[in-house]
Amino acid sequence: MSGQRKIIHIDADSFYASVETREKPALEGKPLAVGGRADRRGVIATANYAAREFGVRSAMASSRALALCPPLLILPPRFEIYRAVSAQFHAIFADYTHLIEPLSLDEAFLDVSDCEQFQGSATLIAADIRRRVRQELGLTVSAGIAPNKFLAKVASDWQKPDGMYTIAPDQVAAFVLTLPVNKINGVGRVTAEKLRRMGVQTCGDLQQLPLETLVQRFGKYGQRLHDVARGIDHRQVQTSRLRKSISVERTYAQDIDLMPAMIAQVDELLLELAARFRKIADRYFPTKRVIKIKYSDFTQTTLEEVIGDSGEPWNDAAAFHRLVTTAWPRGAKPVRLLGAGLRVQPLGEGEVDQMSLFEDEPQPAS
Repeated sequence: MSGQRKIIHIDADSFYASVETREKPALEGKPLAVGGRADRRGVIATANYAAREFGVRSAMASSRALALCPPLLILPPRFEIYRAVSAQFHAIFADYTHLIEPLSLDEAFLDVSDCEQFQGSATLIAADIRRRVRQELGLTVSAGIAPNKFLAKVASDWQKPDGMYTIAPDQVAAFVLTLPVNKINGVGRVTAEKLRRMGVQTCGDLQQLPLETLVQRFGKYGQRLHDVARGIDHRQVQTSRLRKSISVERTYAQDIDLMPAMIAQVDELLLELAARFRKIADRYFPTKRVIKIKYSDFTQTTLEEVIGDSGEPWNDAAAFHRLVTTAWPRGAKPVRLLGAGLRVQPLGEGEVDQMSLFEDEPQPAS
């Protein structure tokens, strides 16, 4: 990869569930998930591969997971342990490079372009990281190696679990031709369907569309689609990731269908939000208030407003009440989840990461 950036994407295999199995070896081989209780409308955060064979997936309702896999054991999350293990991952990474971009507790990008170990071979470096994680931490990680972040992330999923895949610079053009467009970060079900209607299912198909057409149909994201379809991604590994939001949300055991009850729950959320914001108030200031509502049929809506300069506090309860009373009629159905949050900006200059609001950390129901 001489003359090219050398990027490794490391992704732990069913991280939370694997940590729990390491701590309790008797669980080995059994269908296991980490998440919230089914009787409290919990959600699966992570499922091991034995559970995935039954169709259990992350973000699935725990009740649905149990219907698919009756022997499934669902454990409550223990984030203090997961954070400690994540720190051990990063201590290993730091032996190879200081250019580390954490994406979550269980995955990160590493730029090893200037690493001299293993004669600068990114593939051999990734193999050694995987060896050390297995030997020192008793866990497995998958790795993707490529000239950029987009391709490295795709590659890390290519031979999961416990796998590794390298896309060398001279392989990029051929690799992307048959790559399904739903492997592109940001191409979800709706965008994939729009592209399908345009005759696009692979990046090779996408290459046939003019940039002007993509920008017209998808706005600024059209440029991104145009580039990654050709294996182009100029994003640098960012060692300093700054927030752009902070939030709390709760799923309720029983649907809420009366506005006074929703307002009461918003007040409780604001207490927790205030406690979380105090931890970062010396580094960030709030710019917008946000309310999230998920209805009983799993449709959802969000509404936000700019925090004015009139001196009103960010946590003005009346302002959040106004948001929820305005947002709820959009679906006008019983509510299974409420969230309250803030858009924030750093005090001083800095590049903000792309972490989405209400996605700071999995929040299964207790």
